[in-house]
Amino acid sequence: MSGLVALFAKVRPLPTSPVTTYFRGMYAAATSVALVGGEARPVRVEAHVGRQNEAFKLSGLPDTAVREAKDRVRAAVASAGIRFPNRTVTVNLAPADLPKGGTDYDLPIALGILAASREIPDLRRAVVVGELALDGTVRPGSNAFGAGVLSARDNVPCLLARHDAGEAASIPGARAYGVASLAEAVDLLRNGLDHIEPVVPAPRVEAGQVADLADIRGQPMARRALEVAAAGGHHFLMHGPPGSGKTMLARRMVGILPALEPEKAVETAMLWAAAGRRRGMVVTPPFRAPHHTASKAALVGGGTGNPVPGEASLAHKGILFLDELAEFPRGHLDTLRQPLEEGVVSVARRGMSVDFPASFQLVAATNPCPCGFYGDARRPCECRPAILGRYRARISGPLLDRFDLIVRVGRVESGEYSGPAGESSVMVADRVLQARRAQLERGVINRHLASFSGLGEAEAALALVNGALGAGILTARGADRVRRVARTVADLEGATRVEEVHMAEAIGLRGEWRDE
Repeated sequence: MSGLVALFAKVRPLPTSPVTTYFRGMYAAATSVALVGGEARPVRVEAHVGRQNEAFKLSGLPDTAVREAKDRVRAAVASAGIRFPNRTVTVNLAPADLPKGGTDYDLPIALGILAASREIPDLRRAVVVGELALDGTVRPGSNAFGAGVLSARDNVPCLLARHDAGEAASIPGARAYGVASLAEAVDLLRNGLDHIEPVVPAPRVEAGQVADLADIRGQPMARRALEVAAAGGHHFLMHGPPGSGKTMLARRMVGILPALEPEKAVETAMLWAAAGRRRGMVVTPPFRAPHHTASKAALVGGGTGNPVPGEASLAHKGILFLDELAEFPRGHLDTLRQPLEEGVVSVARRGMSVDFPASFQLVAATNPCPCGFYGDARRPCECRPAILGRYRARISGPLLDRFDLIVRVGRVESGEYSGPAGESSVMVADRVLQARRAQLERGVINRHLASFSGLGEAEAALALVNGALGAGILTARGADRVRRVARTVADLEGATRVEEVHMAEAIGLRGEWRDE
């Protein structure tokens, strides 16, 4: 026992002098943002300044742009007149299993390191985004809108490039502070954000000049179908010979749709930001018209790494217009069947699955045949039956069945072309808005009606649609869509009950494309 006591007596405690004390390092964190599936997710930028040997380590699934932030941050800190820590600097972007991309993490990385070095206060209760130039300038980033969303949701300030501050502040409830350089950001944080006023929100804007329906001559049935489709949010297919005005009609539809509510404008802008595009608080519904050569990923979303939204999601709460519908590959078109029914696109990649909102209104235009003149009274069709059959088989039956309105757009006669202008978009938009309000009082717009109870359908109207169903003119899904359209027709007239005349017009607006 005495030998054991003697052994412990020889053990000396570690020296306690400042020179030899073990250096535990200093830690700080900042908050940034990543856009995943059109959703703003917080990213914790953790910074640790460790031992005396100089190194700079970066972890957390960064892409090439994020890894190169080390060089930009070093130069920007030096340009700001601050000495970069001559120690081991470790930066982690958490959660570590979420891929990080882009240059928006430059500013939070720099400020996190300076906070760990005790140059500035800890700023984990603020959202920071921004790219750094080598001279310390803070450049605009792509995640500014997401920073504003997090600021409003968590009731914290956001710090970003001065160019982006107004856009972030336009989100209701957000507090944004803009800086032009890293040195300005350091001074701002040293003095405290509470001592200055946040940036004034940028005004909500419309998408710019929208073409007017008054430019359309003739085409009374197509114009009526366009109004009904806009009022109820119904999917709409136009077919007819070249030059009949199908594309002109489609591009004027956005001008008669109601403006987006603020929360819908934010939701749409977030999807655009996730795709690397700027939209801001634009209240005009989006209008997207991808070319028929677009890839499947461009149409519905995808890509390597962190998936990005496609055209279907960029048209969220607006219109997806597919011109020359039969020229799109059939496989591409069939990928739209899920979002048409569910309003969401699911993209699965190894290790992650992302859901992109895609509640759009599908508007399409197509020629009746490859030459475009099948059924035309003046010019005969030159397509052989086999070619015509292959052309029409490109659009599957299930996809056609999802169109609520299928209308033939005929040739414009010379008298109509030189005649007076039709109703303007302003006049039609007023009727559409009144019909939408009546629908929202019932709960949802007519396109999303799941139950027909309480809609006040007359017995004669129900007998008419049931007769078309029994005769094989309509499928069960088609009959439901006709009833939704009939309710919209009644709403446009201010009627509380769907009468037989409303149902008859709805059936007439759901024509056939294959068997003209």
